[in-house]
Amino acid sequence: MYDTTKPYTKQILELIKQTWETPYVSVKKEIIEKKFSHPETSSSDGIGTKGVYHWQQRSFRNAVLDGLGMNLNDLLLLRARPYKLQNHIFVPKEDGGAILEIIKSLSKECKERDIAVTGGETSVHYNMHGLEISMTVDGFIKNPKPNTFVNGDVLIGLKSNGLHSNGFTRVREIFEEEFRSEFIEPTKIYLEEILALDERFDIHGMMHITGGAYTKLKGLLPDTNAIIDFRDLKANDIFYELYERGVSDKEMYKTFNCGIGFVLSTSRKDSEKILSESNNLGLESSIIGEITSGTGSVKIKSMFSKNEVIL
Repeated sequence: MYDTTKPYTKQILELIKQTWETPYVSVKKEIIEKKFSHPETSSSDGIGTKGVYHWQQRSFRNAVLDGLGMNLNDLLLLRARPYKLQNHIFVPKEDGGAILEIIKSLSKECKERDIAVTGGETSVHYNMHGLEISMTVDGFIKNPKPNTFVNGDVLIGLKSNGLHSNGFTRVREIFEEEFRSEFIEPTKIYLEEILALDERFDIHGMMHITGGAYTKLKGLLPDTNAIIDFRDLKANDIFYELYERGVSDKEMYKTFNCGIGFVLSTSRKDSEKILSESNNLGLESSIIGEITSGTGSVKIKSMFSKNEVIL
């Protein structure tokens, strides 16, 4: 029976208090004092259907990293530095141990990243099949600049470490009760490396390849096309297995990241320097395409069949 008094609340408070003093804020009695005056933005996202696998495998730290990755990578599109977070944790049955483990992991990851956990909620939903960790993360922007893909730019793809946190409704349809370790591999977080690159180089545009996959580029292409060539790119094995199980070329690039988790758009003259430095920072990267004049299409030469996909 669900205990509405939530006996673990005191332990949760002690855990999140460890995050309340950072270079950016001080939190005292749940009142937030900022140490900066930059413009701000926010991101809200969760882990979605992938939470079914995290709950089954009790891979709670990876679930936390997924929630953080989805939000921190999205904040990068505005060059935002995250500084505080609120969360809502949904579990399918009463399990105080799981909730405490999630909060412990969240507090640890946020403390390492100077993000204050300023509040949250936990809920038991008996009609759910898995875990959900929904987060709202606030960030500040030191040097605001437009996020644009410029005609003539080169596209640099930063390698993903797998499926990240998108396409799992389709994954469950295909694999049903089968399990792969790739299903709980956490989303790669690009935050520190990309903020460091952006300080040194003129990066015109960025895109986090998540829900909608490469269709997300279309919003940045009013008078241009993105031409992407994946024929020489080697993606993670799980993507080839999805394709072999009947997912079409077009659906692959509308649903999955296909081995690239983040895209940078930059001038051709800066591209080699950015490519070199990104690899020095531990980001496996390569030139995957270019921006040309056009009408907002994304044209992809597929790694799976060598066909061309137009999104």
